[in-house]
Amino acid sequence: QVQLVESGGGLVQAGGSLRLSCAATGSIFSIIFMGWYRQAPGKQRELVASVTSNGPTNYADSVRGRFTISRDNAKSRVYLQMNSLKAEETAVYYCQQEDFWGQGTQVTVSS
Repeated sequence: QVQLVESGGGLVQAGGSLRLSCAATGSIFSIIFMGWYRQAPGKQRELVASVTSNGPTNYADSVRGRFTISRDNAKSRVYLQMNSLKAEETAVYYCQQEDFWGQGTQVTVSS
């Protein structure tokens, strides 16, 4: 049974950094799409960053230049390095690998 487990969330002060990790337990045969989403209270879930298995990346305009997504295809892992975090980026961050979703990890940015 495939399960995605996020880690690395927590409480950080504005301007600080966090690195999120998403590991798949169980084997996913083919992963083309990996992505990080976030959902803040009262808002829709939004795509933060994504990466395909052959390399191309995509970022939300609001995080471009501050966040970096990377992946380890062999280990079915995807990471999100978040720098210069802002208070408004407090949200639950979700990992997606193909059709599988993690449970989310809370990121709280204090001002």
